[in-house]
Amino acid sequence: MQVLNKFLVSSFKKLDLGSALAVRLTKLTGKSKIPIHPKHFLTQTPWFTQYIKKNDIVLDLGCGNGQSLIKASRVAKRVVGVDKDKILLDIAKKSTSRLKIKNVEFETADLEKILKFKNGSFDKIIFLDVLEHLHNRDQILEEIRRILKPKGILFIGVPNSQTSWKKLQRNVGINSFSDPDHKTEFSQDHIRTLLKKHGFSIQHFGYGYFDTPLRGLFDIVGGFSLCTYKKLSLWRRQKAQQNPQEASGFEIVAGRL
Repeated sequence: MQVLNKFLVSSFKKLDLGSALAVRLTKLTGKSKIPIHPKHFLTQTPWFTQYIKKNDIVLDLGCGNGQSLIKASRVAKRVVGVDKDKILLDIAKKSTSRLKIKNVEFETADLEKILKFKNGSFDKIIFLDVLEHLHNRDQILEEIRRILKPKGILFIGVPNSQTSWKKLQRNVGINSFSDPDHKTEFSQDHIRTLLKKHGFSIQHFGYGYFDTPLRGLFDIVGGFSLCTYKKLSLWRRQKAQQNPQEASGFEIVAGRL
């Protein structure tokens, strides 16, 4: 029975590959000029933009192809995007150029190392889906606190390690990480303790989308039909609000003490 359970769970786990396929489908089906995840089509006002003011200098750490940076640039005075991946940075540069966005700049940097920015350089820092990819997590959080201005704000998103789906994977001996590059994932207590340890006070603790083994399949749907994908995503969002412990990730606003 254990072998059968592991086989079934492993089979569902392979649906995660659908997320990578969905990224390519958005371009192939003409929804985007660049390959991006369908989640970026859900809203023009991400959860963190309500906290950004017009005179803010914002840093997007691990900006990738620039989707969060682009949305922040519509509100902030200036946005700096940093990533190690030069290919993704090139996509971000082309996207901002095509959209005629002028208040952005880009830097190549390894987030496992000390950042070059001066103390107190930024009003707000965006740090979404990055911490779990790093080995030096204590160091990067210390660096973020250093380069934030006094009373600056960090927007951080991390994956939840304690959903029923992930526990089931671990129970049958399967790695439950939602991305093979993840070095760790977080319980609510873990991320709260870690942020407090590094001098941050949580101002808002929100929840992402309901975790389900069908996530990758839903993403593929998004590659073909954004209308259907938006309905599925709304259902997942509502389910996560009703069952926070089942949210795939956390959306946290943390102030610098």
